[in-house]
Order: sequence, then structure tokens, then C-alpha cells
Amino acid sequence: MTTPESAAPEPNIANYLAGQNAFENGNYRQAVDYLEAAIGEIEVKSKLGGEMQLWLVTAYEAGGNLSKAIELCSQLTRHPHLETRQESKRILYILQAPELNRKDEWIIKIPDLQEIEENPNAKGGGGSQRKSRPVRVRPMPPPKPINPSEIETKDNGFLKVLLVLAVLAIGGLYWAAQ
Repeated sequence: MTTPESAAPEPNIANYLAGQNAFENGNYRQAVDYLEAAIGEIEVKSKLGGEMQLWLVTAYEAGGNLSKAIELCSQLTRHPHLETRQESKRILYILQAPELNRKDEWIIKIPDLQEIEENPNAKGGGGSQRKSRPVRVRPMPPPKPINPSEIETKDNGFLKVLLVLAVLAIGGLYWAAQ
């Protein structure tokens, strides 16, 4: 017996896969374009439709369009598919969380390295033209010999006290058992 889902043709997911790939490579605007195109080709109330829309929410947010991400994520909290509803509620909670105040000294600022011109003669630049040299490792000097006369051999009596206490404890247990 065929169910209506198994009789449905397999949707074209090329745009969806391209959107995922663009997102994972950091091309968020391109990912949004691909994902919006993919969503236009499928039934949005399906499990796959919900999954695509969740990817679109994250692409919106990563691309800086937080209001669209929140709007779509709010709609997905009423999606027919349970997993999509649950995941959208989790994501919506994160998207609507208040931003924490951070002191400037807590933040590490990373310079944009794309603006630096490649100069092979500059110190530290031109990594492809740089010749690697073998690193020489100097062997560690042998440790200084220890003079046996400098070793303290005086007993502090700890073992004697411990032995006496052990004998008393065993004797006490033996006497109590009698």
C-alpha cells in the first residue's frame, strides 16, 4: 500500500545543499539567497521545509538580519513538525536573549589581515617564498652530580611513632576480642 508521502516526487534540493555549503563557508548573503530559492520549491509545512527554514533563520542571523530571523523563527514555533517546533523555540530563546555588557579589556581584537599587502621582502611576510631552515636542538647538559655527604639522613622518628601506634592498635583490638 502506498502512502501519500511515498508517492510524492523527491524535491529538488540543489539550492538547499548550495545554501548549506555557502553558510558553512561564511557566505551568509549567498546562503540566504539559495535557501530562500529552495524554500520556494518545496512544501514549507513538511519536515524538510522546516529544516530548510531553520537553516534560513541561522543564515539571517549570521548575515546580520536579526529581525527577519526572529520573525521566521516565531512562525516556526507553530510548524506542524514537532522537531521543527522544538528547535525553533530553542533558537528563538537564544535570538531574543539580552546582549551582555562586556568591558573592552575582555575582548581581543583581531586585525583584518586581508588589508595587508604581501611583500616578500618584509620581515615575517611572503610565507610562500620563505625557505625553511632546520631547527637545531641543543642537548641538555647532564645534571650536576649529588654529593652523598650533603644528603640529610637524620631520622625524624616518624616511622617509630607510627610503628608504636600500630602495635598499640593491634594489641587493643586483640585485648578487646578476648
